[in-house]
Amino acid sequence: MTVAGPLLYARSRAVPLAAAALAATTVVAVWAADGLDAYLDPNRRVPVVALAPLFAAAVIGTSLHSASDELDRTAVRPWWRRRLLHLLTLTALATALLPFAVLGHASSFGPPAMIRNVLGCTGLTAGAAVVLGARLSWLPVFGYVSAMYLGISGMQGGSLPVWAWLLEPRTDGPAWTTAAALFAAGGTAYALRGARATP
Repeated sequence: MTVAGPLLYARSRAVPLAAAALAATTVVAVWAADGLDAYLDPNRRVPVVALAPLFAAAVIGTSLHSASDELDRTAVRPWWRRRLLHLLTLTALATALLPFAVLGHASSFGPPAMIRNVLGCTGLTAGAAVVLGARLSWLPVFGYVSAMYLGISGMQGGSLPVWAWLLEPRTDGPAWTTAAALFAAGGTAYALRGARATP
């Protein structure tokens, strides 16, 4: 009886389908990264390190919907724990799988950068789900990643601004702090409020 509740919750949010989509995203990312010859230049990993977290965050964001928003808000037991576990489980799955696409030198666009970008993009998506609803939660992160990739991906050398954390090749510094703060803020907002109901 105790297992039935979480299983019903996961099925109602299409969590198994989201997990399968994350696995498929990883396969595509590994395939794409394999043809980049990143051993010649680590900057060739930028498309994978930017776009794979975007797709993973979009998958996670669309699973944050609720088919019965009124029931969730009037439930006897608070739902924030289930929402938080839902978000953390899919995020952990994405951060465990996607780094396989960029194995190699960790100092420049390697697994740490992939994990950082998954956390930051997922935080943006979770926050957007609270404001826009789960169906449109991918829009802000799509706009951000597109702007960063098209506008800054050609910059070489030096440190990027804090708001360009997505394309920072280093594995330390303010980029990690920014991504972690985005994940904490978006995750907390989603856990406490849930996704906005959309018609």
